[in-house]
Amino acid sequence: MKLNIANPASGAQKKKIEIEDEHKLQFLWDKRMAEEVQGEHLGDEFKGYVFKITGGNDKEGFPMRQGVLVSKRVRLLLRRGMPCYKPRKRGERRRKSVRGCIVGPDIAVLSLVIVKRGEQPLPGLTDIEIPRRLGPKRVGKIKKMFNLTKDDDPRDYIVRRKVKTKTGNVIIKKPKIQRLLTPLIIHRRKEEKKTS
Repeated sequence: MKLNIANPASGAQKKKIEIEDEHKLQFLWDKRMAEEVQGEHLGDEFKGYVFKITGGNDKEGFPMRQGVLVSKRVRLLLRRGMPCYKPRKRGERRRKSVRGCIVGPDIAVLSLVIVKRGEQPLPGLTDIEIPRRLGPKRVGKIKKMFNLTKDDDPRDYIVRRKVKTKTGNVIIKKPKIQRLLTPLIIHRRKEEKKTS
């Protein structure tokens, strides 16, 4: 079985860690997605780590799906907005094969996320820091990230990035802030209240 481990704190990912020993993997059988597992069962280098199961694929490539409480493959009628399905037309529904959320011996790749760090660092996963490419876009999330008060302007705290165009010019890109209350919006809302 291969393991894909992600570290949300640093933004790093380590793909395809191969574990051949079946005895090390037996503790994973019958665990569900979103369940936390101890890392010391996988090997001494993972001692003290706690991982959360976030998904996986079986040997034929069918993805695990949360909420399907079986350890085999089932066929579900899926529609727009559901995981494991991308509609081609508007209103289209299709019956697709997906795997249940219970881990079994037929899983080929299992995705894990580090919840708690262990004693020793994992090379390429906990020892590096990858900067965030994009920051939050919503006002509330910007205020929460930078610990802003009501008086601070969130427009000054947007995460900007430099992008090179095809002509060689460097432009600065920034997101449009969502749910930003400007004097114009407040005036418009007052006018709407008066008319209604």
